[in-house]
Amino acid sequence: MYKRLLTILFIVTLPTLAQANNIEIGTTLPAVTVTNKGELVLNNDSISYQFWRSTRLEGKTRIIMAIAGRSSAKKINAKLVNAISAARFPQQQYQTTTIINQDDAIWGTAHFVKSVTEENKKKYPWSSIVLDSNGIVQKTWDLKKENSAIIVLNKNAQVVFVHEGQLSQQQIERVITLVKKNI
Repeated sequence: MYKRLLTILFIVTLPTLAQANNIEIGTTLPAVTVTNKGELVLNNDSISYQFWRSTRLEGKTRIIMAIAGRSSAKKINAKLVNAISAARFPQQQYQTTTIINQDDAIWGTAHFVKSVTEENKKKYPWSSIVLDSNGIVQKTWDLKKENSAIIVLNKNAQVVFVHEGQLSQQQIERVITLVKKNI
């Protein structure tokens, strides 16, 4: 009887365990501002930082990639990055925003994470890259540590897809289809 009750309780709470963040389809993202570091701005060959606000995401369809500042988290959805590149979405209507949680880096590697992030901005100047040195996005959106979250927003900044962890091939195709539909 006791085992049966525990089994039922586990099954009932399983959806909560699978999706622990506080991001809901059909709503806007919980408001967050990154003030310690922030969005990277490239001016000639020099990098500076400006505040980044989730409330300023309207106007373009977006894929937001919120990842821990560790190479293992970057690799989780590398196939999605390849699919985005292959899709060649029009820059006037689409933007990828990568948010790197420097606070969730392996101990002693925060400077390396910052350096690689700045190199990537120089390599891909059109990209939107945010360095979150205090992990405020991860905390505000209640994202899992040491992980990768993928969020698709429509032009009105409403969430149309959210997933934490590695995407299946079917989910990657769904993300690409959702972006095409919302452009």
